[in-house]
Amino acid sequence: MIDIELSLIEQGLVYCGIDEAGAGPLCGDVLAAAVVLHPDRPIPGLDDSKKLTEKRRQIVYEQILESAVDYAIARATVAEIDDINILNARMLAMTRAVAGLSGDVEYALVDGNRLPQLDIAATTVIKGDSLVQAIAAASVLAKVTRDREMLALDKVYPGYGFAQHKGYGTKVHLQALQTLGPCAIHRRSYAPVRALLESDSTR
Repeated sequence: MIDIELSLIEQGLVYCGIDEAGAGPLCGDVLAAAVVLHPDRPIPGLDDSKKLTEKRRQIVYEQILESAVDYAIARATVAEIDDINILNARMLAMTRAVAGLSGDVEYALVDGNRLPQLDIAATTVIKGDSLVQAIAAASVLAKVTRDREMLALDKVYPGYGFAQHKGYGTKVHLQALQTLGPCAIHRRSYAPVRALLESDSTR
């Protein structure tokens, strides 16, 4: 447990952990979660979502929903990503996640090195998803929710392989982009998608 978290606990302050998922993929919304964990209900095996297997993430996801004091999941859309860029979209999704919490929260611990615009005090934590349990929980909720959405979108937009790569720019995805062209959920501002659109417009 890091010093700032110990200090918050000693002061009796209610704090949430915040993290996001989906900044890197070429398509789909970026999702963020804010989580307030119960100090007396630890979640076995909770860790940074990237360090958990997909099967383990699903189990931990359900445990978080059952034991968390409060949580909210929010997003910034593909249109917003293209309009304000992914960094600002990530911050917007985080702001919306905190706004979605049902209870009073006095402090936020945010993964990374940049703070979203919040109405409460907050601190960034580098590698926070590995150091703070509440941030790890947020990373799991955001990741699992987004992955499930990509599984559903694979059926809406077949042929791109969304169920396998979840929208990341893998070789399979890039080949499908070349063959099929961008679909409605592709981020037009991302280089591989933008390049295809620009080449089409010059033909």
